[in-house]
Amino acid sequence: MNEKERFCTVINCMDGRTQRPVLDFLETHFEADHVDTITEPGPVRILAEQTPAAVLNNILHRLKVSLEKHGSVGVALVIHHDCAGNPLEKDGQFLQLRKALGFLGSTVRSVPVIGLWVGEDWSVEIVPDSSP
Repeated sequence: MNEKERFCTVINCMDGRTQRPVLDFLETHFEADHVDTITEPGPVRILAEQTPAAVLNNILHRLKVSLEKHGSVGVALVIHHDCAGNPLEKDGQFLQLRKALGFLGSTVRSVPVIGLWVGEDWSVEIVPDSSP
């Protein structure tokens, strides 16, 4: 790894429609050369409920690798329109996101943790009050 390379991390749904817009957004937002990507179907639910434990621990292990080995400068958690892995309406996903960000914020204290919403048109925006 080149010392000058900057990494950030995203915890995103496995839905392929969200990948490219989120990567492009995060490379600009965190001025990152690379985005370490952790995917699960509906990860916000797992982080908000902190269950199932095996999947939660796997996400946290991968996050730790990104933070410690790649020196990730920021973490984003993504929710999105039409999520098959967590088929809640937008308001329900936003409630989960706030809870999940609280959990991540207490787990990851070294870098900013933000929430992202990917809308129906696949545009990406920071969820208000989720940025440090």
